[in-house]
Amino acid sequence: MASRLIEGNAIIGQSGGPTAVINQSLVGIIEGLRGYKPVKKIFGMRHGVDGLIKHMPLVDLGALSTETLEKIAKTPSACLGSSRSKPTEADAPKIFEACKANDIRYFFYIGGNDSSDTCRIIHEMGVKTGYELRCFHVPKTVDNDLMGNDHTPGFGSAARYVAMAFMADDRDNASLPGIKINVVMGRNAGFLTAASALARHGEGDGPHLIYLPEVPFDVDRFIEDVKGVVGKYNRCQIAVSEGIKDKEGKDIAASLISGAQTDAHGNAQLSGSGALGDMLSNLIKERFKSPSGKPPRVRADTLGYLQRCWPEPSPVDAAEARGVGIKAATEAMNGLTDGSVAIIRMSNHPYRVEKRVLKLSDVAAKTRVMPPEFINGTHDVSRAFIEYCKPLVGELPHFAPRL
Repeated sequence: MASRLIEGNAIIGQSGGPTAVINQSLVGIIEGLRGYKPVKKIFGMRHGVDGLIKHMPLVDLGALSTETLEKIAKTPSACLGSSRSKPTEADAPKIFEACKANDIRYFFYIGGNDSSDTCRIIHEMGVKTGYELRCFHVPKTVDNDLMGNDHTPGFGSAARYVAMAFMADDRDNASLPGIKINVVMGRNAGFLTAASALARHGEGDGPHLIYLPEVPFDVDRFIEDVKGVVGKYNRCQIAVSEGIKDKEGKDIAASLISGAQTDAHGNAQLSGSGALGDMLSNLIKERFKSPSGKPPRVRADTLGYLQRCWPEPSPVDAAEARGVGIKAATEAMNGLTDGSVAIIRMSNHPYRVEKRVLKLSDVAAKTRVMPPEFINGTHDVSRAFIEYCKPLVGELPHFAPRL
């Protein structure tokens, strides 16, 4: 809903897992707000809403030079600090006390689906308490699971990392043949694990098997899949999402991690454990013997948090991350009172997108998963996914043919 502009200060927060390009969005918001008289000052909240609740000192972002902002934009991780907190009714007085004390009237929150829900909660609290606060969610998540978005800032750079990691690991695996398992981030959506398919350039290249949360994981079928690939190539490289689920929809990794930590949104920590890779390795060793009767050579790695902030972002991702920040600020200055920015793909050849603003309620706390047309059978992705993902990661290295 568009409305008259209100004078006051703006505040920006970062939430959820940091990425290689989240600071581009931060700088984009600052750029988009500068020069507009209704916004007197631009502040940054330290560690998201936690900072407001705990009355941490604000950062004067408007005082930063253009040179400093450009350095910040190219720096991975959340420079203001992040948070996974979900505000409650009891937090509302503290949040709005901080907003009133600093004359905050424009609230920008950069993050994923849980962060969009936080933004929605704060907007609704403002309406309920009668405090006029314009609230905007700016998209960010390496999981690529925001509803209404073709893709999200952070995903392209993480997907680039995953593709390059699998390219290098595949050559390692071919040099000393064996079975290699790589566990990739992705609690409910398999986009990031699927990006491993971009590592393939020719016949026999890995990953040979790709397992996604969207496809029920069957242990017996998994062992037979591995046997088939080893029989064909004398080796096997496997991409597995940390969020794979059994036929009942239960997270396999979460069941393996004793005393797993959960955040305020109820999500179990998966990426900090190697339990899933170890379990799959042990399964293969137990149930797949070589002709000599010995267990095969099996290794497992969990890519973990390295995927999020690797300091070589996709150029497309960096530009789009800056753009969604600018879009949020622009719409706020056009009189919009709330919303969530989304990236909509208009065409693939040539690659072209638009940025639109959706209702917070259409995005908040909802999860988008891989559509069926991106999945090929029980352990692979389709050509449609490859065409979807390619423009987002930038130019990938080209290796020499195998000898």
